[in-house]
Amino acid sequence: MSAKMILGSAALILVASAAIAGPPVDNIGKRHPNLAAAQRLSTQAYEKISAAQQANEWDMQGHAAKAKELLDQVNRELKAAAEAANHH
Repeated sequence: MSAKMILGSAALILVASAAIAGPPVDNIGKRHPNLAAAQRLSTQAYEKISAAQQANEWDMQGHAAKAKELLDQVNRELKAAAEAANHH
């Protein structure tokens, strides 16, 4: 199997895993308006990346999928920050 085929397969797996995971959710309440706003912006960025992927027929060598994974991680960290703030 050639290196190009392996890289192509890896990129396809990355895209598929990002598609299965689904977009991040906005789940920070009104108690933390700045964190909630940051979460909304990260969700909007995720949606824009999805639109870019579709416009480019998913040919972004896995970079867009990786960015979406990172935005999902950002979303979870923002939720954790809000929960930590609730305990203080």
